[in-house]
Amino acid sequence: MSISMKNLDPAFRGAGQKDGLEIWRIENFKPVPVPTSSHGKFYMGDSYIILKTTALKNGSFRHDIHYWLGKDTSQDEAGTAAILTVELDAALGGRAVQYRESQGNETEKLLSYFRPCIMPQPGGVASGFNHVEVNEQEHVTRLYVCRGKHVVHVKEVPFARSSLNHDDIFILDTKSKIFQFNGSNSCIQERGKALEVVQYIKDTFHEGKCEVAAVEDGKLMADAEAGEFWALFGGFAPLPRKTASEETGEETEAAVKLLCFNQGQLEPIGFESLTHDLLETNKCYLLDCGAQMYVWMGRTTSLQQRKGASEAAEKLLTGDSRTKSHVMKMIEGYETVTFKSKFNEWPPTPDLKLSSEDGRGKVAALLKSQGLDVKGLMKSAPVTEEPESYIDCTGHLQVWRVNGNAKTLLASSEQSKFYTGDCYIFQYTYTGEDKEECLIGTWFGNKSVEEERVSAISLASKMVQAAKFQATMVVTH
Repeated sequence: MSISMKNLDPAFRGAGQKDGLEIWRIENFKPVPVPTSSHGKFYMGDSYIILKTTALKNGSFRHDIHYWLGKDTSQDEAGTAAILTVELDAALGGRAVQYRESQGNETEKLLSYFRPCIMPQPGGVASGFNHVEVNEQEHVTRLYVCRGKHVVHVKEVPFARSSLNHDDIFILDTKSKIFQFNGSNSCIQERGKALEVVQYIKDTFHEGKCEVAAVEDGKLMADAEAGEFWALFGGFAPLPRKTASEETGEETEAAVKLLCFNQGQLEPIGFESLTHDLLETNKCYLLDCGAQMYVWMGRTTSLQQRKGASEAAEKLLTGDSRTKSHVMKMIEGYETVTFKSKFNEWPPTPDLKLSSEDGRGKVAALLKSQGLDVKGLMKSAPVTEEPESYIDCTGHLQVWRVNGNAKTLLASSEQSKFYTGDCYIFQYTYTGEDKEECLIGTWFGNKSVEEERVSAISLASKMVQAAKFQATMVVTH
Protein backbone atom coordinates (compact mmCIF):
# COMPACT_ATOMS: atom_id res chain seq x y z
CA MET A 1 0.00 0.00 0.00
CA SER A 2 1.39 3.36 -0.98
CA ILE A 3 0.21 6.84 -1.79
CA SER A 4 1.30 8.83 -4.83
CA MET A 5 3.41 11.91 -4.20
CA LYS A 6 0.87 13.72 -6.44
CA ASN A 7 -1.86 13.09 -3.85
CA LEU A 8 0.35 14.15 -0.96
CA ASP A 9 0.28 17.58 0.66
CA PRO A 10 2.50 19.86 -1.47
CA ALA A 11 4.70 20.63 1.55
CA PHE A 12 5.79 16.95 1.62
CA ARG A 13 6.61 16.57 -2.08
CA GLY A 14 10.23 15.66 -2.63
CA ALA A 15 10.69 14.78 1.05
CA GLY A 16 13.03 12.00 2.13
CA GLN A 17 15.23 12.07 -0.98
CA LYS A 18 18.45 13.14 0.72
CA ASP A 19 20.32 12.42 3.92
CA GLY A 20 19.40 14.68 6.83
CA LEU A 21 16.52 16.27 8.74
CA GLU A 22 13.31 17.85 7.45
CA ILE A 23 10.81 19.49 9.81
CA TRP A 24 7.27 20.80 9.36
CA ARG A 25 5.07 22.72 11.83
CA ILE A 26 1.29 22.22 11.78
CA GLU A 27 -0.42 25.51 10.94
CA ASN A 28 -4.17 25.59 10.23
CA PHE A 29 -4.13 21.78 9.84
CA LYS A 30 -1.41 21.98 7.16
CA PRO A 31 2.31 21.11 7.33
CA VAL A 32 4.53 24.18 6.87
CA PRO A 33 8.29 23.62 6.31
CA VAL A 34 10.59 24.88 9.07
CA PRO A 35 13.79 26.45 7.69
CA THR A 36 17.04 24.69 8.52
CA SER A 37 18.20 27.68 10.57
CA SER A 38 15.28 27.07 12.97
CA HIS A 39 15.77 23.30 13.37
CA GLY A 40 15.77 22.45 17.06
CA LYS A 41 13.59 25.44 17.99
CA PHE A 42 10.26 24.13 19.26
CA TYR A 43 7.32 26.05 20.73
CA MET A 44 5.13 24.65 23.49
CA GLY A 45 1.89 25.50 21.73
CA ASP A 46 2.75 23.79 18.44
CA SER A 47 2.90 20.34 16.84
CA TYR A 48 5.70 19.31 14.50
CA ILE A 49 6.61 16.50 12.10
CA ILE A 50 10.27 15.51 11.91
CA LEU A 51 11.63 13.28 9.13
CA LYS A 52 15.10 11.77 9.56
CA THR A 53 16.49 10.36 6.32
CA THR A 54 19.60 8.17 6.42
CA ALA A 55 21.45 7.32 3.22
CA LEU A 56 22.50 3.64 3.17
CA LYS A 57 25.56 2.16 1.49
CA ASN A 58 23.44 0.40 -1.14
CA GLY A 59 22.10 3.75 -2.37
CA SER A 60 18.67 3.48 -0.74
CA PHE A 61 17.27 5.51 2.16
CA ARG A 62 15.99 4.64 5.63
CA HIS A 63 13.32 6.89 7.13
CA ASP A 64 12.27 7.60 10.70
CA ILE A 65 9.26 9.87 11.25
CA HIS A 66 8.46 11.63 14.53
CA TYR A 67 5.60 13.92 15.45
CA TRP A 68 6.33 16.19 18.40
CA LEU A 69 3.51 17.62 20.52
CA GLY A 70 4.09 20.66 22.73
CA LYS A 71 2.39 20.60 26.13
CA ASP A 72 0.08 23.46 25.06
CA THR A 73 -0.75 22.19 21.58
CA SER A 74 -4.42 21.70 20.71
CA GLN A 75 -5.95 18.23 20.39
CA ASP A 76 -6.85 19.03 16.77
CA GLU A 77 -3.24 19.90 15.93
CA ALA A 78 -2.00 16.72 17.61
CA GLY A 79 -4.51 14.61 15.66
CA THR A 80 -3.53 16.31 12.39
CA ALA A 81 0.16 15.58 13.01
CA ALA A 82 -0.63 11.91 13.76
CA ILE A 83 -2.58 11.47 10.49
CA LEU A 84 -0.06 13.35 8.34
CA THR A 85 2.78 11.10 9.54
CA VAL A 86 0.82 8.10 8.22
CA GLU A 87 0.40 9.80 4.83
CA LEU A 88 4.07 10.78 4.67
CA ASP A 89 5.15 7.25 5.55
CA ALA A 90 2.87 5.77 2.87
CA ALA A 91 4.33 8.14 0.25
CA LEU A 92 7.86 7.06 1.24
CA GLY A 93 7.04 3.38 0.76
CA GLY A 94 5.45 2.47 4.09
CA ARG A 95 8.69 1.30 5.73
CA ALA A 96 9.36 4.02 8.30
CA VAL A 97 8.89 3.64 12.02
CA GLN A 98 6.72 6.48 13.36
CA TYR A 99 7.23 7.87 16.85
CA ARG A 100 4.86 9.97 18.93
CA GLU A 101 6.88 12.49 20.95
CA SER A 102 5.37 14.51 23.79
CA GLN A 103 7.15 17.47 25.33
CA GLY A 104 9.39 16.41 28.20
CA ASN A 105 9.05 12.72 27.31
CA GLU A 106 10.92 12.52 24.02
CA THR A 107 12.61 9.34 22.81
CA GLU A 108 16.39 8.96 22.84
CA LYS A 109 16.31 8.75 19.05
CA LEU A 110 14.68 12.17 18.59
CA LEU A 111 16.91 13.85 21.16
CA SER A 112 19.98 12.53 19.34
CA TYR A 113 19.09 14.71 16.33
CA PHE A 114 19.34 17.96 18.29
CA ARG A 115 22.54 18.53 20.21
CA PRO A 116 22.94 19.16 22.98
CA CYS A 117 19.22 19.16 23.85
CA ILE A 118 15.66 20.32 23.15
CA MET A 119 14.45 23.30 25.20
CA PRO A 120 10.94 24.31 24.03
CA GLN A 121 9.96 27.99 24.26
CA PRO A 122 6.58 29.52 25.13
CA GLY A 123 4.36 30.32 22.17
CA GLY A 124 2.40 28.65 19.42
CA VAL A 125 0.21 29.14 16.37
CA ALA A 126 -3.19 27.72 17.36
CA SER A 127 -2.83 28.17 21.11
CA GLY A 128 -3.26 31.92 20.95
CA PHE A 129 0.27 32.54 22.24
CA ASN A 130 2.73 34.73 20.41
CA HIS A 131 6.21 33.54 19.60
CA VAL A 132 8.61 35.57 21.70
CA GLU A 133 12.19 35.89 20.61
CA VAL A 134 14.72 34.86 23.26
CA ASN A 135 16.44 38.25 23.47
CA GLU A 136 13.08 40.02 23.99
CA GLN A 137 12.20 38.00 27.07
CA GLU A 138 12.75 39.39 30.55
CA HIS A 139 15.14 36.90 32.08
CA VAL A 140 13.49 34.73 34.70
CA THR A 141 15.45 32.45 37.04
CA ARG A 142 14.78 28.85 36.00
CA LEU A 143 15.85 25.47 37.37
CA TYR A 144 16.32 22.51 35.03
CA VAL A 145 17.08 18.84 35.69
CA CYS A 146 19.38 17.05 33.22
CA ARG A 147 19.34 13.27 32.80
CA GLY A 148 21.13 10.96 30.39
CA LYS A 149 24.62 9.78 29.42
CA HIS A 150 24.06 9.34 25.68
CA VAL A 151 21.60 12.14 25.03
CA VAL A 152 20.22 14.67 27.49
CA HIS A 153 16.66 15.00 28.73
CA VAL A 154 16.27 18.58 29.99
CA LYS A 155 13.14 19.42 31.97
CA GLU A 156 12.23 22.58 33.86
CA VAL A 157 11.32 21.90 37.50
CA PRO A 158 10.06 24.25 40.23
CA PHE A 159 12.71 26.66 41.52
CA ALA A 160 12.79 25.16 45.02
CA ARG A 161 15.16 23.20 47.22
CA SER A 162 12.70 20.26 47.17
CA SER A 163 13.42 19.79 43.44
CA LEU A 164 17.09 18.95 44.10
CA ASN A 165 18.40 15.45 44.77
CA HIS A 166 21.67 13.52 44.96
CA ASP A 167 21.15 11.45 41.79
CA ASP A 168 20.70 14.05 39.06
CA ILE A 169 22.37 17.15 37.69
CA PHE A 170 20.60 20.51 37.89
CA ILE A 171 21.16 23.76 36.03
CA LEU A 172 20.13 27.01 37.70
CA ASP A 173 19.87 29.77 35.11
CA THR A 174 19.92 33.25 36.66
CA LYS A 175 20.22 36.66 34.99
CA SER A 176 23.98 36.97 35.47
CA LYS A 177 25.20 33.44 36.21
CA ILE A 178 24.52 29.80 35.34
CA PHE A 179 25.14 27.19 38.04
CA GLN A 180 25.61 23.47 37.35
CA PHE A 181 24.79 21.45 40.47
CA ASN A 182 26.28 17.94 40.29
CA GLY A 183 24.45 15.43 42.46
CA SER A 184 26.87 13.24 44.41
CA ASN A 185 25.53 10.07 42.72
CA SER A 186 25.78 11.43 39.15
CA CYS A 187 28.45 10.05 36.82
CA ILE A 188 31.14 11.81 34.80
CA GLN A 189 29.36 11.18 31.47
CA GLU A 190 26.20 12.87 32.75
CA ARG A 191 28.21 15.82 34.02
CA GLY A 192 29.89 16.24 30.65
CA LYS A 193 26.54 16.23 28.83
CA ALA A 194 25.09 18.75 31.29
CA LEU A 195 28.06 21.06 30.70
CA GLU A 196 27.13 21.10 26.99
CA VAL A 197 23.62 22.21 28.00
CA VAL A 198 25.08 24.97 30.17
CA GLN A 199 27.06 26.25 27.19
CA TYR A 200 23.95 26.08 25.01
CA ILE A 201 21.94 28.13 27.53
CA LYS A 202 24.76 30.67 27.76
CA ASP A 203 24.96 31.09 23.98
CA THR A 204 21.20 31.01 23.35
CA PHE A 205 19.73 32.96 26.26
CA HIS A 206 22.66 35.17 27.33
CA GLU A 207 24.33 35.92 23.99
CA GLY A 208 27.45 34.27 25.44
CA LYS A 209 27.77 36.95 28.14
CA CYS A 210 27.41 35.47 31.62
CA GLU A 211 29.42 33.59 34.23
CA VAL A 212 29.33 29.83 34.67
CA ALA A 213 29.93 27.97 37.94
CA ALA A 214 30.00 24.32 39.00
CA VAL A 215 28.67 23.31 42.43
CA GLU A 216 29.48 19.90 43.86
CA ASP A 217 26.88 18.21 46.02
CA GLY A 218 28.23 18.04 49.59
CA LYS A 219 30.46 21.13 49.47
CA LEU A 220 29.37 23.62 52.10
CA MET A 221 29.63 27.37 52.52
CA ALA A 222 33.46 27.26 52.52
CA ASP A 223 33.20 27.19 48.74
CA ALA A 224 32.27 30.70 47.56
CA GLU A 225 30.31 29.56 44.51
CA ALA A 226 28.50 26.88 46.51
CA GLY A 227 27.61 29.55 49.07
CA GLU A 228 26.26 31.81 46.32
CA PHE A 229 24.23 28.92 44.89
CA TRP A 230 22.66 27.92 48.21
CA ALA A 231 21.93 31.55 49.08
CA LEU A 232 19.49 31.60 46.16
CA PHE A 233 17.59 28.79 47.92
CA GLY A 234 17.55 30.65 51.25
CA GLY A 235 20.73 29.08 52.64
CA PHE A 236 22.31 25.62 52.82
CA ALA A 237 20.46 22.65 54.25
CA PRO A 238 21.16 18.93 53.64
CA LEU A 239 19.13 17.31 50.89
CA PRO A 240 16.95 14.41 52.05
CA ARG A 241 17.79 10.87 51.03
CA LYS A 242 15.28 8.92 48.98
CA THR A 243 12.56 7.13 50.90
CA ALA A 244 12.53 3.33 50.97
CA SER A 245 9.67 3.24 48.46
CA GLU A 246 11.60 5.49 46.06
CA GLU A 247 14.81 3.48 46.39
CA THR A 248 13.12 0.18 45.59
CA GLY A 249 10.73 1.57 43.05
CA GLU A 250 11.09 0.65 39.47
CA GLU A 251 7.73 1.18 37.82
CA THR A 252 5.44 -1.82 37.99
CA GLU A 253 4.89 -3.18 34.52
CA ALA A 254 1.32 -2.84 33.33
CA ALA A 255 -0.54 -5.85 31.99
CA VAL A 256 0.02 -6.13 28.25
CA LYS A 257 -3.12 -5.66 26.16
CA LEU A 258 -3.61 -6.38 22.47
CA LEU A 259 -6.41 -4.52 20.68
CA CYS A 260 -7.55 -4.84 17.07
CA PHE A 261 -8.77 -1.80 15.12
CA ASN A 262 -12.00 -2.88 13.46
CA GLN A 263 -14.50 -0.57 11.71
CA GLY A 264 -13.53 2.45 13.74
CA GLN A 265 -13.47 0.62 17.09
CA LEU A 266 -10.77 -0.94 19.24
CA GLU A 267 -11.61 -4.53 20.17
CA PRO A 268 -9.61 -6.40 22.87
CA ILE A 269 -7.93 -9.64 21.76
CA GLY A 270 -7.72 -12.33 24.42
CA PHE A 271 -4.59 -14.48 24.56
CA GLU A 272 -2.82 -16.87 26.87
CA SER A 273 0.54 -16.29 25.22
CA LEU A 274 1.45 -13.24 23.14
CA THR A 275 2.69 -14.73 19.87
CA HIS A 276 3.28 -13.45 16.35
CA ASP A 277 0.43 -15.47 14.83
CA LEU A 278 -2.12 -13.24 16.64
CA LEU A 279 -1.35 -10.51 14.10
CA GLU A 280 -3.23 -10.70 10.77
CA THR A 281 -1.76 -8.96 7.75
CA ASN A 282 -5.05 -7.26 6.75
CA LYS A 283 -5.60 -5.58 10.13
CA CYS A 284 -4.11 -2.93 12.43
CA TYR A 285 -3.41 -3.58 16.10
CA LEU A 286 -2.50 -1.66 19.24
CA LEU A 287 -0.14 -3.37 21.66
CA ASP A 288 -0.56 -1.51 24.95
CA CYS A 289 2.33 -2.08 27.36
CA GLY A 290 1.61 0.83 29.68
CA ALA A 291 4.63 3.10 29.30
CA GLN A 292 4.91 2.05 25.63
CA MET A 293 2.21 1.63 23.03
CA TYR A 294 2.83 0.10 19.60
CA VAL A 295 0.63 0.47 16.53
CA TRP A 296 1.23 -2.46 14.16
CA MET A 297 -0.12 -2.14 10.61
CA GLY A 298 -0.47 -5.20 8.41
CA ARG A 299 1.04 -5.05 4.93
CA THR A 300 -2.31 -5.28 3.13
CA THR A 301 -4.13 -2.64 5.20
CA SER A 302 -5.46 0.47 3.48
CA LEU A 303 -4.32 4.02 4.10
CA GLN A 304 -7.70 4.69 5.71
CA GLN A 305 -7.24 1.79 8.14
CA ARG A 306 -3.80 3.08 9.12
CA LYS A 307 -5.10 6.61 9.67
CA GLY A 308 -7.95 5.24 11.75
CA ALA A 309 -5.60 3.19 13.94
CA SER A 310 -3.36 6.24 14.41
CA GLU A 311 -6.34 8.38 15.47
CA ALA A 312 -7.56 5.64 17.82
CA ALA A 313 -4.17 5.51 19.57
CA GLU A 314 -4.16 9.31 19.96
CA LYS A 315 -7.68 9.30 21.44
CA LEU A 316 -6.83 6.46 23.82
CA LEU A 317 -3.83 8.36 25.18
CA THR A 318 -5.75 11.62 25.49
CA GLY A 319 -8.75 9.97 27.12
CA ASP A 320 -6.60 8.17 29.70
CA SER A 321 -4.38 11.25 30.27
CA ARG A 322 -1.33 9.12 29.54
CA THR A 323 0.95 11.96 28.51
CA LYS A 324 4.11 9.99 29.32
CA SER A 325 3.38 6.94 27.17
CA HIS A 326 5.61 6.48 24.14
CA VAL A 327 3.94 5.41 20.89
CA MET A 328 5.71 3.70 18.01
CA LYS A 329 3.97 2.83 14.74
CA MET A 330 5.38 0.29 12.32
CA ILE A 331 4.52 -1.70 9.23
CA GLU A 332 4.56 -5.48 9.09
CA GLY A 333 8.05 -6.64 8.20
CA TYR A 334 9.76 -3.54 9.61
CA GLU A 335 9.23 -4.12 13.33
CA THR A 336 11.74 -2.83 15.85
CA VAL A 337 13.77 -4.99 18.23
CA THR A 338 11.83 -3.68 21.24
CA PHE A 339 8.47 -4.52 19.66
CA LYS A 340 9.51 -8.09 18.83
CA SER A 341 10.85 -8.55 22.36
CA LYS A 342 7.32 -8.14 23.76
CA PHE A 343 6.25 -11.41 22.12
CA ASN A 344 6.93 -14.86 23.51
CA GLU A 345 7.32 -16.16 19.98
CA TRP A 346 8.50 -14.32 16.88
CA PRO A 347 9.80 -15.83 13.62
CA PRO A 348 13.63 -15.72 13.71
CA THR A 349 15.40 -13.08 11.65
CA PRO A 350 16.69 -14.90 8.53
CA ASP A 351 20.29 -13.65 8.75
CA LEU A 352 20.75 -14.48 12.43
CA LYS A 353 21.25 -17.97 13.82
CA LEU A 354 19.17 -17.73 16.98
CA SER A 355 18.96 -20.65 19.35
CA SER A 356 15.93 -21.91 21.24
CA GLU A 357 15.48 -22.56 24.96
CA ASP A 358 18.65 -24.65 24.89
CA GLY A 359 20.63 -21.49 24.11
CA ARG A 360 18.75 -19.54 26.77
CA GLY A 361 19.63 -22.21 29.32
CA LYS A 362 23.31 -21.93 28.47
CA VAL A 363 23.19 -18.16 28.80
CA ALA A 364 21.35 -18.41 32.13
CA ALA A 365 23.93 -20.79 33.51
CA LEU A 366 26.79 -18.63 32.26
CA LEU A 367 25.47 -15.35 33.62
CA LYS A 368 24.53 -16.97 36.93
CA SER A 369 28.10 -18.23 37.31
CA GLN A 370 29.28 -14.61 36.90
CA GLY A 371 27.09 -13.44 39.77
CA LEU A 372 24.37 -11.85 37.62
CA ASP A 373 20.61 -12.02 38.16
CA VAL A 374 19.08 -14.40 35.60
CA LYS A 375 15.46 -14.04 36.73
CA GLY A 376 13.17 -13.94 33.72
CA LEU A 377 15.74 -15.29 31.26
CA MET A 378 14.19 -18.75 31.21
CA LYS A 379 10.71 -17.63 30.17
CA SER A 380 9.26 -21.12 29.91
CA ALA A 381 10.41 -22.21 33.38
CA PRO A 382 8.66 -21.29 36.67
CA VAL A 383 10.41 -18.40 38.38
CA THR A 384 10.89 -20.49 41.52
CA GLU A 385 13.10 -22.97 39.68
CA GLU A 386 16.83 -22.52 39.30
CA PRO A 387 18.02 -22.59 35.67
CA GLU A 388 19.59 -25.91 34.82
CA SER A 389 23.34 -25.73 34.28
CA TYR A 390 23.72 -26.87 30.68
CA ILE A 391 27.45 -26.15 30.41
CA ASP A 392 30.60 -26.37 32.43
CA CYS A 393 31.23 -22.72 33.40
CA THR A 394 35.04 -23.06 33.46
CA GLY A 395 35.71 -21.86 29.92
CA HIS A 396 37.00 -18.50 28.66
CA LEU A 397 34.64 -15.50 28.86
CA GLN A 398 34.99 -12.16 27.07
CA VAL A 399 32.52 -9.28 27.45
CA TRP A 400 32.24 -6.08 25.41
CA ARG A 401 30.18 -2.95 26.12
CA VAL A 402 28.53 -1.50 23.01
CA ASN A 403 29.36 2.15 22.29
CA GLY A 404 27.44 3.38 19.25
CA ASN A 405 28.59 1.21 16.34
CA ALA A 406 31.69 -0.08 18.17
CA LYS A 407 32.38 -2.35 21.13
CA THR A 408 34.83 -2.01 24.04
CA LEU A 409 36.35 -5.07 25.73
CA LEU A 410 35.84 -5.11 29.51
CA ALA A 411 38.47 -6.19 32.00
CA SER A 412 37.69 -9.49 33.74
CA SER A 413 37.03 -7.61 37.00
CA GLU A 414 34.27 -5.61 35.27
CA GLN A 415 32.51 -8.56 33.57
CA SER A 416 29.85 -8.98 36.27
CA LYS A 417 28.83 -5.31 36.33
CA PHE A 418 26.04 -4.78 33.81
CA TYR A 419 24.27 -1.40 33.69
CA THR A 420 20.60 -0.99 32.74
CA GLY A 421 21.37 1.81 30.28
CA ASP A 422 23.91 -0.21 28.25
CA CYS A 423 24.08 -3.14 25.83
CA TYR A 424 26.69 -5.90 26.02
CA ILE A 425 28.10 -8.68 23.84
CA PHE A 426 29.70 -11.74 25.39
CA GLN A 427 31.63 -14.65 23.92
CA TYR A 428 32.12 -17.83 25.90
CA THR A 429 34.46 -20.55 24.60
CA TYR A 430 34.43 -23.97 26.24
CA THR A 431 35.25 -27.61 25.53
CA GLY A 432 32.29 -29.58 24.22
CA GLU A 433 31.83 -33.32 23.88
CA ASP A 434 34.05 -33.67 20.80
CA LYS A 435 35.23 -30.14 19.93
CA GLU A 436 35.60 -26.61 21.22
CA GLU A 437 32.29 -24.76 21.23
CA CYS A 438 31.52 -21.08 21.27
CA LEU A 439 28.50 -19.18 22.62
CA ILE A 440 28.00 -15.56 21.49
CA GLY A 441 25.22 -13.49 23.01
CA THR A 442 23.87 -10.03 23.62
CA TRP A 443 22.39 -8.53 26.77
CA PHE A 444 20.17 -5.43 26.68
CA GLY A 445 19.59 -3.23 29.72
CA ASN A 446 15.94 -2.25 30.11
CA LYS A 447 16.90 1.43 29.75
CA SER A 448 19.22 0.97 26.75
CA VAL A 449 18.54 2.85 23.51
CA GLU A 450 17.18 1.23 20.36
CA GLU A 451 20.20 2.19 18.21
CA GLU A 452 22.65 0.36 20.49
CA ARG A 453 20.40 -2.73 20.63
CA VAL A 454 20.42 -2.91 16.83
CA SER A 455 24.18 -2.27 16.78
CA ALA A 456 24.76 -5.02 19.37
CA ILE A 457 22.89 -7.59 17.26
CA SER A 458 24.77 -6.52 14.12
CA LEU A 459 28.18 -6.73 15.84
CA ALA A 460 27.36 -10.09 17.42
CA SER A 461 26.13 -11.41 14.07
CA LYS A 462 29.45 -10.47 12.48
CA MET A 463 31.26 -12.35 15.25
CA VAL A 464 29.14 -15.42 14.50
CA GLN A 465 29.93 -15.14 10.79
CA ALA A 466 33.65 -14.77 11.56
CA ALA A 467 33.41 -18.03 13.50
CA LYS A 468 32.03 -19.60 10.30
CA PHE A 469 28.73 -20.37 12.08
CA GLN A 470 30.40 -22.71 14.53
CA ALA A 471 29.02 -20.46 17.26
CA THR A 472 25.55 -20.35 18.78
CA MET A 473 23.98 -16.91 19.14
CA VAL A 474 21.30 -15.78 21.58
CA VAL A 475 19.63 -12.45 22.33
CA THR A 476 18.67 -11.70 25.95
CA HIS A 477 17.22 -8.78 27.86
